[in-house]
Amino acid sequence: MPIRAEQPDDIDAIRDVTVTAFKAVEHSHQTEAGIVAALRAAGALTVSLVAEDHDRIIGHVALSPVTINGKVGAWYGLGPVSVLPDRQGEGFGQTLVRVGLERLRARLAHGCVVLGDPGYYGRFGFAWDPGLTYGSVPPGYFQRLVFHGPSPAGHVAYHDAFGPA
Repeated sequence: MPIRAEQPDDIDAIRDVTVTAFKAVEHSHQTEAGIVAALRAAGALTVSLVAEDHDRIIGHVALSPVTINGKVGAWYGLGPVSVLPDRQGEGFGQTLVRVGLERLRARLAHGCVVLGDPGYYGRFGFAWDPGLTYGSVPPGYFQRLVFHGPSPAGHVAYHDAFGPA
């Protein structure tokens, strides 16, 4: 399954995939495509990968820096992850996440955080850490994956593109 870095000609397709992927998601505020665009415009889209099938973009993953207790380090946030609804369940999302995490490891990142379903993200090694907080998210839904070094403690903030926690 072809996974590759975003190219300038992919921007419209990435927006369309992201909008379509989150259109029927109950917990979405329909801001995901705007988040990706704002990250890109700010130069904060550290890793941006697309999944293709027959030269058609069907999925996208974004990874961007986070701060912990207001300090910039080598930690990143995973998301949004988007796959066209009619292609979900085929492994494209999992592959995008795995390749994205590999790219972060290659950048010598210390770790990654994600806000999402523990049942889904646990398969990648993400786990809840009571020492890391993000807004008023219920325990277990904000998780971290340590690549190396100690797990940090404190409040995590995503890029301003995500809006307030």
